[in-house]
Amino acid sequence: MRLAVLAFLGGLASMIWGAALAGEAFSFDQVRAGLNSNRIHLVDVREADEYAAGHVPGATNLPLSSFKAEQLPPPSEVPVVLMCQSGRRAGEALAIAEAAGRADVGIYPGSMIEWTEKNGPVVTGP
Repeated sequence: MRLAVLAFLGGLASMIWGAALAGEAFSFDQVRAGLNSNRIHLVDVREADEYAAGHVPGATNLPLSSFKAEQLPPPSEVPVVLMCQSGRRAGEALAIAEAAGRADVGIYPGSMIEWTEKNGPVVTGP
């Protein structure tokens, strides 16, 4: 039993910290831990004025209105995680990334709504 639990936890850790499967959903805790350890690239696809009004520290802004998969960090072992205000625009950006062949891009469906509800840090400015 103990070995089975360890195998499960090892598989879970590789899912969290390995390359994301296309469309993988990341939780609040996974995003927070990934940012704290530099194990994810967080991309906020809200418009520049929304981003400037308050965003997750460490997030990069690539607005959906001009989003191109080529602008994402290059593929690596560090997954790209997309977020927005509620998850809808991040889903649209994910579809664009997947259509461009990016299999290392996931999504934080809770986005800013959940982030602020759970008292995640927020900074203002560009």
